[in-house]
Amino acid sequence: MGDMKHTAWQSLVVASLLIAASSSADTRPQYGGTLRISTRIAPATLDPATSTRSDPVTGQNLTHLIFDTLVTVDNGGKIQPALSTSWQAEAGDQRWQFWLRRDVKFHDGSPLTSDAVAASLRAVNRTWNVSPNRDSVIIELDAPTQDLPGRLALPQNAIARRSPGVKIVGTGPFQISDWQPGKTLILSANEAYWNGRPFIDSIEIEMGKDFREQMIALELGKADLIEVAPEQARRTVIDGRRIVLSAPVQLMALVFAGDRQSPADGKLRQVLSLSIERTAIRNVLLQGNGDPAGGVMPNWISGYEFVFPSVSNVRRAQEIRSEVPRAPAWRLGYDLNDPLAKLIAERIALNARDAGITLQPSVSGATDVRLVRISVASADPRVMLTNVAATLGLPQPKFSGNSVEELYQAESKMLETQRLIPLFHLPLAYALRPSVRGWSQDRDGTLHLQDVWVGTEKP
Repeated sequence: MGDMKHTAWQSLVVASLLIAASSSADTRPQYGGTLRISTRIAPATLDPATSTRSDPVTGQNLTHLIFDTLVTVDNGGKIQPALSTSWQAEAGDQRWQFWLRRDVKFHDGSPLTSDAVAASLRAVNRTWNVSPNRDSVIIELDAPTQDLPGRLALPQNAIARRSPGVKIVGTGPFQISDWQPGKTLILSANEAYWNGRPFIDSIEIEMGKDFREQMIALELGKADLIEVAPEQARRTVIDGRRIVLSAPVQLMALVFAGDRQSPADGKLRQVLSLSIERTAIRNVLLQGNGDPAGGVMPNWISGYEFVFPSVSNVRRAQEIRSEVPRAPAWRLGYDLNDPLAKLIAERIALNARDAGITLQPSVSGATDVRLVRISVASADPRVMLTNVAATLGLPQPKFSGNSVEELYQAESKMLETQRLIPLFHLPLAYALRPSVRGWSQDRDGTLHLQDVWVGTEKP
């Protein structure tokens, strides 16, 4: 029954997208107009090196409006040219050379040079030896790094001109017109953008707005694009709103504060994982949105996520629990500002109790395990695993090739540490007014707002 409901929900979303797509095709794209966006994030800086940390996917989309990276990653995980048109690595993958696109300018009119690119990359990657070389940059690393191009596609490696006392500038499709840190951001189209002028003239972004405030702004006609909480996506479609979904781009997981301390500790972590009723939580609390997760990477990236078990087995959990004489009470932390996290934490605590584990949900003080969301960050599986390992303080996975077997082994070793228990892979949801046309987004959640145009309210 749950699968039927999930299929019906997917069909409803697909139908809404098809209707939106067909209506958008009725009129040719036109230049002009303003796109009004409301978002939860409230960054204090626009520097890509730091502005993506609080909410990686949303911060990434903000960065892509103003800045470009040397390369990008497409929906298939393949590296594509951007500010760099070609690249090559010497034997050993420790020395790379990237050739730059010609006739690109920063928003202040200064040319994109190898000196500027090298300075930007050095500012973010202190251990890299980055040097200009005529119309290219050379990057020398301490160890073989086969996935360097994928790393350069990450938003923190976007190319920016940073000058003391001068606002930061990029080469992206939009440039900063007005910036009130954490409150509002107004962008105007970059008339000389190397990849073609955006259709819309400007973007106005209201920041620090929760989901309820965003929905009110949409209903009052004060916003054209808003974020929608995962558990509210189905209801929003039923209410007649236009909804678009990304592929699952967030991993919701339990993350332990440290390594397992003993074989008994490892058994208790296994008990907790087996006790969690992921499907029931998805159907009820997530309203059918998202996929139960047994692995770190969603299946659309790895292709093998389904082999990792995600089904609860309370009887087996109780059997393993009986092998441990004593079990400490664990404090379970979650984000106080995330109502969904509170409900899921409480449900997990109930599941754990049925298996003989005591979890105490908490929003303050030291915790033993936390309920967190980790973003995909990249459609390149090697880059994603590397980022997750860095986030959790785990040893970096080693790659010598692109084989699925190698990826599977690296992910399996990460799960064997028992530092994290995957729960769900969640998509991002947005609500749009009918006037927003030409919508385009990648599976990793990257929005292409430079391709959007504003039409009449009634398609």
